[in-house]
Amino acid sequence: MNIHEYQAKAILKENGVRIQEGIVASTAEEAVEAALKLQEETGTHLWVIKAQIHAGGRGKGGGVLLAKTLDEVKSVAGKMLGMTLITHQTGPEGKKVNQVLVAQDVYYPGPSSKLEFYMSILLNRQSGRNVIVYSPDGGVDIEQVAETAPHRIFREEIDPGFGILPFQGKRIIQNLGLSGAVAGEFLQFTERLYAAYLKVDASLFEINPVLKSSDDKIIAVDAKVDIDDNALFRHPDILAMRDLSEEEPSEIEAGKYNLNFVKLEGNVGCMVNGAGLAMATMDIIKLSGGEPANFLDVGGGANAATVEAGLKIILDDANVKAVLINIFGGIVRCDRVANGVVEAYKKLGNIKVPIIVRLQGTNAEEGKAVIDNSGLKVYSATTLQEAAALVNRLVK
Repeated sequence: MNIHEYQAKAILKENGVRIQEGIVASTAEEAVEAALKLQEETGTHLWVIKAQIHAGGRGKGGGVLLAKTLDEVKSVAGKMLGMTLITHQTGPEGKKVNQVLVAQDVYYPGPSSKLEFYMSILLNRQSGRNVIVYSPDGGVDIEQVAETAPHRIFREEIDPGFGILPFQGKRIIQNLGLSGAVAGEFLQFTERLYAAYLKVDASLFEINPVLKSSDDKIIAVDAKVDIDDNALFRHPDILAMRDLSEEEPSEIEAGKYNLNFVKLEGNVGCMVNGAGLAMATMDIIKLSGGEPANFLDVGGGANAATVEAGLKIILDDANVKAVLINIFGGIVRCDRVANGVVEAYKKLGNIKVPIIVRLQGTNAEEGKAVIDNSGLKVYSATTLQEAAALVNRLVK
């Protein structure tokens, strides 16, 4: 589950990580009140107004702006709220800005130089360990650094039984070119960040930039936090942070039926049981000349209700020109799925796109007979090749 920057920073602060202080606002007037409160609490006389959407690259899209006066705070926040912010991560449709974060200025002048770093923590699925990825080149897209200066990106794999070991901490501060008291500050920052990552069952912490301020404070200026969905039952407080307005409506609807659904941009909808078979089905669709419109895994317990819900979600996509249902009957019986398809077809009514059903496994022949004898415009296939050929012909 994704959360907003202001929510991510609240988690960090609760776990002792120093952050760029800020207050979220939903109106221009609230933004001014937030700016006055920040001025009182932190002494800042400049404010950074940040659009709160679930996407990166906000600064390049006009979603991060500096305000030098309270009038500017009101003006900038007023223009930002309600705008459709387009970044390289939102796609051309962009995302509507419903909230802004009014944050303190942490780039204040001082005798010491200011430095920006990159740091993230995520799971290395190959090794089964968490890995800290960091770079002395923060404040820019890490993808750009990886392309132009890959030697500037460093990694530390953390043994879950020991945590960050002393030699790893020493290597981190050396690779970042830090020494003296600020090195100790950064090491403490890293250790607290890692502890917070574990505590909330995160799948990603990304801090870009981590700032060494002019008075040698280490500060999380930005924060992206993703929480493992499978662990949310342990964190009802974090689950309450979910912002449904940031999520795809079809994916929200699928979640009500425990369907694993991801919307894509193609023209062939697919319904499959099992993630591996779903990936193979998407490959078949591409090889047939189509483009997958979604990933949909109905799981091993597919029944008439889940088939109907899944089919309705797929057909609600105006881009879908055909639907491929590919079921392997292991736990679930193929005839049960076939009956579910027929029932769903009759209930939904007025289905204008062709539906191809490929059944294999338990009671596959009985399932095929149900489809063939239904009298509906549903095409049955036995092999993946047959299904692919039907997709190719019907889409064209």
